[in-house]
Amino acid sequence: MSINEVFMPALSSTMIEGKIVSWVKSPGDKVEKGETVVVVESDKADMDVESFYEGYLAHIIVPAGESAPVGAAIALLAATEAEIPAAIAQAQSAAKPTATTPATPAPVSAPVSESVSVGSNGSSRPSGRTVASPRARKLAKDFKVDINSLIGSGPYGRIIAEDVEAAAGKVSTPAISAPVTPVSAPAPVAKPAPAPAPSVAAIPGQTTPFTTLQTAVIRSMNASLSVPVFRVGYTITTDSLDKLYKQIKSKGVTMTALIAKAVAVTLKKHPLVNASYSDQGIVFHGNINVSVAVAMDDGGLITPVLQNADQQDIYTLSRSWKSLVERARAKQLQPEEYSTGTFTVSNLGMFGVDKFDAILPPGQGGILAIGASRPQIVATPDGMFGVKQQMQVNLTADHRIIYGAHAAAFLQDLAKLIETDAQSLTM
Repeated sequence: MSINEVFMPALSSTMIEGKIVSWVKSPGDKVEKGETVVVVESDKADMDVESFYEGYLAHIIVPAGESAPVGAAIALLAATEAEIPAAIAQAQSAAKPTATTPATPAPVSAPVSESVSVGSNGSSRPSGRTVASPRARKLAKDFKVDINSLIGSGPYGRIIAEDVEAAAGKVSTPAISAPVTPVSAPAPVAKPAPAPAPSVAAIPGQTTPFTTLQTAVIRSMNASLSVPVFRVGYTITTDSLDKLYKQIKSKGVTMTALIAKAVAVTLKKHPLVNASYSDQGIVFHGNINVSVAVAMDDGGLITPVLQNADQQDIYTLSRSWKSLVERARAKQLQPEEYSTGTFTVSNLGMFGVDKFDAILPPGQGGILAIGASRPQIVATPDGMFGVKQQMQVNLTADHRIIYGAHAAAFLQDLAKLIETDAQSLTM
């Protein structure tokens, strides 16, 4: 008899429990290799969990709407239809189903004779199976690329969209869409109205449970308390940046992409600010991946990642950002799209906030808080007074690896780029 347990998968390196959004298969249904069996809500997104084995879904232990820790048994899978009654009897005989925590939990357990390898991103596969994001698989089909021949650059060797594009010798260039509301410092003219602040349903006299995403944010914030940080502020004149934005926003460029690009280019000169702390020493990252904080409509915070932001042109970066935001709010981001950031940008300037302090995300060395761009009366070099657009930025840095002089030099170079060489951001 072959009855296997289906385990709650680890869909990200920070996930400790998951919530069952829905069971795609019902008890008694035949499960084919590669079919989606269940949709699980991790700490950041809803993910389809596929089966890499054939069998029958015999019994569901954790129904839709309930949560279970990573590695806990959430269902039983029978190898044959004849074994379904035995699986049901096995489940009923256990007064309290015990969570099984194998060394490497798999979304769907394999027969004993087959080996299973699992990464912390939740990708379960028999040894040698190619693991790729859904977007990468779609692009591979569109570009006619053999996905099994690729080497993934995502977490734990996962093949991501950029790997397929590189193999195809092209970068996908969808039609430029109309610009979305900037998520960064607004331009002085024709300022778009900011999106309303996210709200959490308030029920007087009752306690509203935290969502999975809110719980993940709480864990991250608690972890940040153990890091010794310091903050350095800087005032940046944005006239040149605002002028550039007005010139190219009709081509789909967003202010968020402009600022992310400026930050990424500056980080290239300051690898220490793009680094992170580890017990073994300073981790200098090979890529400059800029995370940008986005508030979710139902509460919580997520930081979609603009990967290799220093290498992308501003038009591609803007399209990537629009796609990331749309999929983040639909909870469709892949783990590598929110967990691979090396530096974060947080903007409350869109809400009119002049200045604020941001909390350092775990695993990063710095986060830049962006305030609103406002007209200010300033003294000119000839002793006169003039009006210039200025914004306040505030860097929160891990003092274990970044010191005051490093932070000041980074901000000074960022200001110089925005104030005197903004046009270079389009190159």
